[in-house]
Amino acid sequence: MSKLIKPFLAALFIALLFSLSTNIAAEVNKRSINNGQLVLEDIPEIPAALVSDLNRYQNVRSAAVTSWSKDGQSLYVRTRFGGVTQLHRVSAPGGARYQMTFFDEPVGSVRRRPGHEELNFTMDAGGSEYAQIFTFNPTNGESQMLSDGKSRNGAMLWDHQGKQLAYQSTRRNGDSNDIWLMDPDSPAAAKTILESADGTWWGPSGFSRDNSKLLVLNYVSAADSRIHLLDLKTGQKKLLVGGEEDKSVNISLAFDAKNEGFFFITNRNGEFSQLAWAKHKNPDAATIISKEIPWNVDDFGISDDGRRAAFTVNADGLSELYLLNPESLKYKKVANIPVGIIGNLLFSPNGNKLALTLNTPKTPSDTFVLNLGKKPLQSGELARWTFSEVGGLDTEKFVEPELVHYPTFDQTKNGKQRMIPAFIYTPEGPGPFPVVVSIHGGPEGQSRPGFNSSIQLWVNKLGAAVVVPNVRGSAGYGKSYMQLDNGFDREDSVKDIGSLLDWVATEPSLDSRRVAVIGGSYGGYMALAAAVHYSDRLSAAVDIVGISNFVTFLENTKAYRRDLRRVEYGDERNPKMRAFLQQISPLNNVDRMNVPMFIVQGQNDPRVPVTEAEQMVKALRDMGQSVWYMNALNEGHGYRKKENRDVYQQAVMMFFQQHL
Repeated sequence: MSKLIKPFLAALFIALLFSLSTNIAAEVNKRSINNGQLVLEDIPEIPAALVSDLNRYQNVRSAAVTSWSKDGQSLYVRTRFGGVTQLHRVSAPGGARYQMTFFDEPVGSVRRRPGHEELNFTMDAGGSEYAQIFTFNPTNGESQMLSDGKSRNGAMLWDHQGKQLAYQSTRRNGDSNDIWLMDPDSPAAAKTILESADGTWWGPSGFSRDNSKLLVLNYVSAADSRIHLLDLKTGQKKLLVGGEEDKSVNISLAFDAKNEGFFFITNRNGEFSQLAWAKHKNPDAATIISKEIPWNVDDFGISDDGRRAAFTVNADGLSELYLLNPESLKYKKVANIPVGIIGNLLFSPNGNKLALTLNTPKTPSDTFVLNLGKKPLQSGELARWTFSEVGGLDTEKFVEPELVHYPTFDQTKNGKQRMIPAFIYTPEGPGPFPVVVSIHGGPEGQSRPGFNSSIQLWVNKLGAAVVVPNVRGSAGYGKSYMQLDNGFDREDSVKDIGSLLDWVATEPSLDSRRVAVIGGSYGGYMALAAAVHYSDRLSAAVDIVGISNFVTFLENTKAYRRDLRRVEYGDERNPKMRAFLQQISPLNNVDRMNVPMFIVQGQNDPRVPVTEAEQMVKALRDMGQSVWYMNALNEGHGYRKKENRDVYQQAVMMFFQQHL
């Protein structure tokens, strides 16, 4: 063939392909709702009967504790009565929730200024995650922005006298995760006290009692975090725990009451993250407090005077609460706590009560208060302060999950078959039931058996069994398990989904011919990857803010987090790693995907940019594949506004009904 003809034919082919793509794009059924903020493409009209049927499930609320009032008589909680979560005050067990803030965007983290009624909170715009720091007067309802309105701010920490607020910010150059210090009465004079020079994250953890020193956490990756001591007078920092030669998880918590030592969480000594204490002058001689507990310590709280403390343990997904004597380092398990997931441990100003948030498989997150005895390890009655609405549903009919372990493709180091933990929610009756496989994000996240209205919706209205696996790479099962999917082993976690499909086929109550997969963020990548490898065994797939191409993701995710993600997924600037990431990316394997797809995205997502969804949708349509696409123009990494989340849940339900 003539050398002149070849390029002509190639150009003609490309032109025809472009024309075909243009024609396909022109035929997309596109509309917008929610004041034009939610764009739907090729998604059919949602029947009014379905909207009505799901209404009660979509009116479930929660109430997570954020702070005590100055006098310790009231609590501030985050809950939603309108479209987004706002700050409320509760003054007695079971008391009314009085709304304090009325913003169009959800309120983020909240800290009360010691010795004052004044509160500080974070809030972003449109899901951008560029949170600003505000001060709020609960007496008159007035608020004022303290940060610059442009940078990304968080990790707020007050000193013990309420004079200085330490926080993390990208204000210096827009990219670096530095630590700043602010006098809230003179916010314009805020200054950098520690600069990040390597792309890693730095944040404040605890002030010494005299406010002269600061515990600092340096987060490098999920498997590498380090603790430093920063002298606020000289600016000198000293490495206490972890480092380049000792890569391990180390999380600084607080100084003790005498300023002689500090509490921290570490996995240097074994598979699990344990509670420890050490003198900051001799950190290598640490005392491992929880060494007899073979699970991760995942939350910690200490009283203002440092004489009481509490911590929780993640035991196979469920929380156990312990009281700790910070002086003797002895601890005792609290027995009268309902089975569930505990967080937000907050001692009252006088240290006599412990507030916490409790979530169970049958109840959404609510605020409880544990009364404490005179001695550090004594506890009394647990009082429930909030009773969140569940849309009038009978929660006793909600399904509680069963913990199962299924075999996967490889063996552990001791030669035994590797087993993958999973929670399964099964409807009443003999089945066989269609199956929804829900995969968590992270990748170092963990699915835990808490309340989930979507899961209960799928079980009760769709009649589906919901399987929630914790594939390799998940947290909560030891550091070796969490690192099994690193680097060039990335697709081994996808193989765990293949093994799950094998297990489903052996269960008489489950219908292996009707299986859908759904996941968000990294779980969205997993849903796409499952569609690449197992289209012949899937009926539908839902990708929520997921990664479609690791290279374009790493190149386009916000600069302040790019190096952190490179540690987890691999550095795309390395030719060998780049080739591997391209090889496993779903976008480059669209020809192997032959399953109905639903892709959900937020336009302002700083983590997984909207381009990841757009290029995936285009590639699927260019191949003639069926794909629904939903994009919220006023959301980021997931939907926080009720009006958007309602439509998303309704559309997912309709999608599952059609294909399961």
